Amino acid sequence: MSSWGAGVRGLWDGEAMVSPPDLSPAAQRLRDVVRHVSDAQLNHPTPCEGRTVAQLLAHLSGLTAAFRAAADKELGPLTDTTPDQNGWPEPASTWRDDIPAQADRLAIAWHDPEAWTGMTRAGGFDAPAEVMGLVALGEITFHAWDLATATGQELEVDDATTDALTAYVEGFDPSGTPGMFGPAVDTRWPTPFERVIARTGRDPRWQAPETA
Repeated sequence: MSSWGAGVRGLWDGEAMVSPPDLSPAAQRLRDVVRHVSDAQLNHPTPCEGRTVAQLLAHLSGLTAAFRAAADKELGPLTDTTPDQNGWPEPASTWRDDIPAQADRLAIAWHDPEAWTGMTRAGGFDAPAEVMGLVALGEITFHAWDLATATGQELEVDDATTDALTAYVEGFDPSGTPGMFGPAVDTRWPTPFERVIARTGRDPRWQAPETA
């Protein structure tokens, strides 16, 4: 989420969201994936070019805390900075417990209808809360896919989340949004979620080296 601010501006048309998505299923999937990452996989590469599994975990730790704070309108250090502003850190030794717990708190926070109203902030960028909630959903889902793919796990995404993310990614330029999505790859994939992944610039065929 390091520089996605300009990208999300185009998602807001001033009309209220009819029914905000539920982030609980996405948070549950992220929890499950994180808990099945082994210590032996921490130095493995991920679909996020140049980022190891350990660095992706550190990114997830930062963003789950930040988007929980954004939902609660708790503006301050968590929302004014990005997880990677000082480079790509390694995760705290407690990441296997911390990230699932933070994902739980994020989902609970965005379940409150008030979270989707007014303006809020994440990554030092102010945006309508409705937009920020979609960004949060995208971040925890796409990075759960990155992490699952890098560690040889399967990620099944429910229809409601896929539908919300399909509409979300279509709001971005398919040629890419620096700091957020790369140029879309071939989107002629058999499942809706694979097409969403491809639209974000990820290759649905990417495999961890040990399974390639």
